[in-house]
Amino acid sequence: MRSVELVSGIHSSVLGFGCAPILGAVGRREADRALGHALDCGVTHFDIARSYGYGEAESHVGRFLAGRREELVIASKFGIRATWKAGLLRPLKPLVRTLKGQRKPAMGPPSSTEIQSTPKRDPFHQRIPLTPAAMQASLEQSLKALRTDYLDLFFLHEPLGAIERLDDLVEAAETLKQQGKVKGWGLAFDWASHSMVAPSFSRFEVLQFNNSPGSQHYAQALAARRDQPNVFFSPLRGAGGLKPNRVLEQMWSDFPNSVILCSMFKPEHITANAEAAGE
Repeated sequence: MRSVELVSGIHSSVLGFGCAPILGAVGRREADRALGHALDCGVTHFDIARSYGYGEAESHVGRFLAGRREELVIASKFGIRATWKAGLLRPLKPLVRTLKGQRKPAMGPPSSTEIQSTPKRDPFHQRIPLTPAAMQASLEQSLKALRTDYLDLFFLHEPLGAIERLDDLVEAAETLKQQGKVKGWGLAFDWASHSMVAPSFSRFEVLQFNNSPGSQHYAQALAARRDQPNVFFSPLRGAGGLKPNRVLEQMWSDFPNSVILCSMFKPEHITANAEAAGE
């Protein structure tokens, strides 16, 4: 599979695996099958966050990827975490998945590149202060859960507005890089907040945001970020009827230095997306 260098020394497969559904909408066995198949297909970029899987996804992914760390690019985020109430859902999640699986989808099966949705405000997730101390604490928790000494990419997770104390955060990120705990520093955001966070873009090495050929902001993103290092999610949202492989191929052609995240849990979807990302 082709790769791109998002940050100096970090070579990611152009197709990334979005881990948000793991231990949320997707159970352990299905997740493990998908992770294993993605690895077999050449996927090396795995995207996760403290909040994913109601706080359980990092630990699960860390256990599964143990022993292959040097082959992989692992990206995580800070800024949103699961609350204590999320733990109450643990025994109920298998039942919820079973009930959902028994329902017939109204609009056909999920898209092969269906992507994660990030929790904003709900009883099971909360935003943490965007301070150096909170960032350090979140990172240490991620490293422990993921069974690693470092993250390849560490993202600030979807701030809702202008980022306060940004100078302090950038300084703390540089310290973490010097310590070898983080290799690259980025901002993950929803394009709806673009105007509020855009003044901070130059302070980050990588941007991660929703992008699709059918989105209203695609041309704007293309003009500003064509050759820049990006990580995209929600590639099929509003894609105008284009087949998934055509969407991916167009985006990689338009943004040659970018990774596209897909939350893909069916082997046939992983295979098809990997083929689109081939040499």
